[in-house]
Amino acid sequence: MAGGGGVRGIVLDSSVILNSDTLCPGADYLLRKLRYSNIPTGLSYAADLSEAKVSLLEKLACEYSLERFIYNPSCMDDTVNAVSLAWKNKGATILHVVSNYNEGIVPKSINSGWINVVVNVDGDSASKNPNGILIEKLEELPLTICELNRKPSREEDFAKRGAFPLNPTENGLIFMPLTFDLPMLYQLKKVDIVIHKATDEISSIERSNSCDGSSNIIYTTRMQELQRYIGDLPDCCVIDPFDNIFPVVDRLKIQEILLGLTNLKTESQHKIRGAYFLKVDNFEDVQLEQRLHEAKLSLPSIVKPQVACGVAEAHSMAIVFKASDFVGLSVPLPAVVQEYVDHSSTLFKMYVLGEKVFYAVKNSTPNADILKNSSEKNGFKPLLFDSLKSLPIDGSKMKEQPELDIQLVTDAATYLRRVLDITIFGFDVVLQEGTRDHVIVDVNYLPSFKEVPNEIAIPAFWDAIRMKFHTRKGVLV
Repeated sequence: MAGGGGVRGIVLDSSVILNSDTLCPGADYLLRKLRYSNIPTGLSYAADLSEAKVSLLEKLACEYSLERFIYNPSCMDDTVNAVSLAWKNKGATILHVVSNYNEGIVPKSINSGWINVVVNVDGDSASKNPNGILIEKLEELPLTICELNRKPSREEDFAKRGAFPLNPTENGLIFMPLTFDLPMLYQLKKVDIVIHKATDEISSIERSNSCDGSSNIIYTTRMQELQRYIGDLPDCCVIDPFDNIFPVVDRLKIQEILLGLTNLKTESQHKIRGAYFLKVDNFEDVQLEQRLHEAKLSLPSIVKPQVACGVAEAHSMAIVFKASDFVGLSVPLPAVVQEYVDHSSTLFKMYVLGEKVFYAVKNSTPNADILKNSSEKNGFKPLLFDSLKSLPIDGSKMKEQPELDIQLVTDAATYLRRVLDITIFGFDVVLQEGTRDHVIVDVNYLPSFKEVPNEIAIPAFWDAIRMKFHTRKGVLV
């Protein structure tokens, strides 16, 4: 429902905040939550509101850092324009929260990107709001905001591309959606294959005390339930077995697997490898600089949490320019320090669908000298970023595209598919300037392969599923 990247502002009408001269139930709770929501929030009230109520609203605005918007009920469009001007977000989605007592003042300019949220303060079940969202209590608003801001799941993304038809595909697959609203075992008995994106259902990662530094994935309750039922059905084929995706969740484990590329039999003149790396448990380690040198790591280096997904701050990273700046670095530990490869700001995103390999070319981070020149302005302090949101991309025009050795990366894909025993995955390759080494810097499970045209990607997706099923069953195709 929310367009343009989710909710970008919230306007609370006085009718949902004040009841006579006191706060409405749930108002204090809501204001405390919105205060730290990182979403601009304001209070709106009519020009003829009583002096006592205005005084209380002004006090709340000061206490919770809220904007104030005074409107004329006969001209709400002026308020729409005032909000857009104040927050410089014309066309973005604004939630206008009002009680059903004041539904009549809901802005008429729905096309401006506003969504009306009517709070049913009197509990009238007959209350209707055809142009917006109806909630019963103010406490429901944070949940509503999260739902509107939630990114489409991989399932939704694939479904929109026609990947999960209920009619038979050209190779005979029919996709039945599983739901926890119905008995799970009953549904599983009707299917041959279960496809999942279990990395979206990770509740937490438990660190092991064992010397190998291994971890244990804790899935959500519903995913654990699914696993138990699948365990009771030995003939059910899972793509892919839950244990097989663990290396993709652990950046250290995947780096260790990439070391095996040195033994890859290839006729290429180039070398494909993983980035040089070092596991770090303590940024205060006095031997850290020496250990970096022994691991063939120079500065700048990129620092990533060892856990790649399923936990808070899994994508909180840093590029470090000075050894002294590791001390107090705000990247979750344990971490993996990884080689920063000069690669002409060009990234190759590889998509593996069974035995088929596709790729897309993307703009990437600039070379180290450009990063250093940029960081010099702030004293070479570490560059902190979230890799899902704010990767420091080189915005200049892409230079002449380096020539990718397709056969070499295809051989690497075959190696990873065999070692990981997973069906659909992706990995990122950069070409090191000078040596022309093909360096794999990231591996991920069940990517979107959105850059691959639907007419190519979807049939390849179906074929990969069918081939894995027949391989598991020992059927020749």
